[in-house]
Formats: sequence, C-alpha cells, structure tokens
Amino acid sequence: MHKHAGRKPINLEEKRKLGGGYNSFMQTSLPEKLRGFNPAEETVDSAHVAFTSAFPRGFALEVLQVYSGPPLIVYKFRHWGYMEGPFRGHAPTGELVELFGIAIFEVDENMKIVKVEFFMDRGELLGGLMKGANLNSSTTELASGCPFLRGTG
Repeated sequence: MHKHAGRKPINLEEKRKLGGGYNSFMQTSLPEKLRGFNPAEETVDSAHVAFTSAFPRGFALEVLQVYSGPPLIVYKFRHWGYMEGPFRGHAPTGELVELFGIAIFEVDENMKIVKVEFFMDRGELLGGLMKGANLNSSTTELASGCPFLRGTG
C-alpha cells in the first residue's frame, strides 16, 4: 500500500494504472488549467522523459536522517538535481531544484515492505521546474520585439 501526503492510499495495481512513479507522486487536486504537470495526461514513458530531460545528470535522493528502525522506518529525505534541460515548455535554469520530505516504510518480519507513505510538497519541485522562461511563448515575444521579425511569429 502506497500513500502520498493527504491522498488516499493506493495499492501497486492502482499505482500502475496511474502511470507509475512520477505520475503517482504528482497526483494533485489542482484545477487542470493550473497544473504545470498533469499526471492524468502522462504515460509512464512521457513522465520519465519529462523528468530525465529536465535532470540529465539525475535527480538524487538523499536520506538526511533516520528517525526509527524496523518494523516502522521513518526518515527525512531530500530529492535534488540541477535543472539543465527543459521541462514542459519551460527553459532550463541550471539551478538546483530540491524538495524535502518524510517517508514511512512498514516492513514485516521478513523485512518485506508492507506499506509506504510519503509526505512532501510537490509544489517545491514544480515551482523549481517552472521558473525558466516559457519556451512556447518566448519565440512570439522575441519576434514581435524585433523590428526585422515583427509579424513573422
């Protein structure tokens, strides 16, 4: 069973239906027009490409502190990387993008994971990814500002 801050728990089959890792983590109740990343429109492959393109050197997970051990493992983490590629129409910034969170893993007597919960603010991640200039409108804005290109974009 997997659970993400404030969301209902989901099992592995439901996680697969949502499109796997990125899509299940990025579930949101925001209106569709406000979503910088819309997991409802993404596939496993498109989400993977979006994030690996934005973070070509990777998006590391760093365990900062472990608060308790088995059978209930609780730890604080930092997920981070440098945005060196575009993300959903936003230019790369080269800046550090990071988010912090708490994870809780419950394991059974065989150390098999029974339940997982993550608590984090997805907005930290998306805010960093959407900081760059809007690539979709920048061409038009540049063309209209240039006397030689005016009326071409």
